[in-house]
Amino acid sequence: MTLFGFARRIRKPAADFRADAIVKQPAPQPDDKPLGSVKKAVIRLLHVYFALTRGMTLGVRAACFDAQGRIFLVRHTYLPGWYMPGGGVERGETASEALEKELREEGNLVMTAPPDLLQCCLNRTASRRDHVLFYRVTVRQTAPRLPDREIAECGFFPLDALPEGVTPATLRRLRELETNGPYPDLW
Repeated sequence: MTLFGFARRIRKPAADFRADAIVKQPAPQPDDKPLGSVKKAVIRLLHVYFALTRGMTLGVRAACFDAQGRIFLVRHTYLPGWYMPGGGVERGETASEALEKELREEGNLVMTAPPDLLQCCLNRTASRRDHVLFYRVTVRQTAPRLPDREIAECGFFPLDALPEGVTPATLRRLRELETNGPYPDLW
């Protein structure tokens, strides 16, 4: 059974959706900066929408390293902190296609070698049904990525000189990469 076949089999129709599955909010992290009430409402509405239209959400996220061994990180306009690039896998899209698309959109990045799938994690901070495929990949940037409505800033950073505000989950993934695992089931 492939991972993609597995994802299709566990998707439930909207009729099987339980409303209580989206009521609980994740506990705030100590480094979280307050989001504006409008941004919180938009994020919450998106989670409700995805809960009603999808039985499970699947995303990709990658630790992207350049030839100098630096990690590529992004800072979004709608969330505090620095993250590894990634995003959702859309219907009819493979995980590989989603990964390629997200790297291109968030950083003008192209893969120089096939990605290594390290783990499929449950991301309970987003919802109880959000899964993330975590990859390690070597990349090159085709052009500088300019800020826009989604990405405030991005760049390559030496592992010993990360920007202030890297999220706790990103720091955990970087420590796991440094020791070559183990990679936990929970994001």
